[in-house]
Amino acid sequence: MQTRGAVIRQAPGEYEVVDLELEDPRPGEIQVELAASGLCHSDDHMATGDLTAGIYPFAGGHEGAGVVTAVGLNTRGFREGDHVVLAVPGCGHCTWCASGRQNLCQYGQYTLAGHRFDDPSSFRLSLDGQPVGQMCGISTFVATTTVDVMSAVKIDPSIPLDVASLVGCGVATGWGSAVVSAGVSPGDTVIVMGIGGIGINAVQGAAHAGAVNVIAVDPVAFKLETAQAMGATHAVATIEEAADLARSMTGGQGADSAIVTVGVTTGDHVAAAFAGVRKDGTVVVTGLGDHGAVGVPVPLSELTLFQKKLVGSLFGASSPGVSIPKLLGLYQAGALQLDELITTRYSLDDVAQGYRDMHAGTNIRGLIDYTATRP
Repeated sequence: MQTRGAVIRQAPGEYEVVDLELEDPRPGEIQVELAASGLCHSDDHMATGDLTAGIYPFAGGHEGAGVVTAVGLNTRGFREGDHVVLAVPGCGHCTWCASGRQNLCQYGQYTLAGHRFDDPSSFRLSLDGQPVGQMCGISTFVATTTVDVMSAVKIDPSIPLDVASLVGCGVATGWGSAVVSAGVSPGDTVIVMGIGGIGINAVQGAAHAGAVNVIAVDPVAFKLETAQAMGATHAVATIEEAADLARSMTGGQGADSAIVTVGVTTGDHVAAAFAGVRKDGTVVVTGLGDHGAVGVPVPLSELTLFQKKLVGSLFGASSPGVSIPKLLGLYQAGALQLDELITTRYSLDDVAQGYRDMHAGTNIRGLIDYTATRP
């Protein structure tokens, strides 16, 4: 069938909307008509070249929700009309999935390759007869997409699909960075460095876990105001101010944890966060930067003698099949803010403008709203 989607033809490049050919679902696949897709910074990393696609053109988007419109032959567990959130794959059988770490599924190694996970020569999308890669195997910047069922999580149809789309990446990643990776406990002092679509949910997660002090760090005043409205107890412009503030609250010790969610993360950001945590404190690195960058300038003696911990966090160290329903349950119970995350709604044709706005610091989360323009 014909569909429309936003692709990059090269990196660095800018997303442009084109007409695409979409394959019907094969066994083990479903076709999904998207209702909404979040404009996550990871897709911008693909456009800037911080991350490299396995093939160009490459269709972006990995945070979305929609309705199943077709189901592949002999595909169990899904039917037309199901509401789904699309996320990172989880096969359920590999060592990682079997041990409850679905976010590290063996198929994750193919999420930037663009092809079907089980066949490097097979692509679901094409443009003028040439194969087009799918971001994370799903490409939610495509109005109707075909995906493997391992990348889809069924949800309660009463939940609005626009807000549900956000738990496909940003909400789950930020929340899990605080609750799971940092292990925030009641009474903790937590620094969240970078208040975008991920950081704002690390703020929500830290507050929900009982942190008594949640210090939001961002140079943009609008983002700090939003953070305070969503659980931050303090808001400052620099990590140095945050570290001083944390020490003043803890008898000179420092924060229990610092979560780095800067849009383009560097080793210097991580080092600054490392300096702000106490002995046995934890620095969680969730933000992405140049995939070729190496080195974090931290004192090795401090790492060893102060027993500080430096950990990475992918999808908030959570399993989508478990975390997505739980987070949406919290939303239904009024314990998680989702509607408030959406700063600006865009049509698919305006995806490039959405990323320009993100760079300008005017959005917490931009959202492609397919329902606004669909006949």
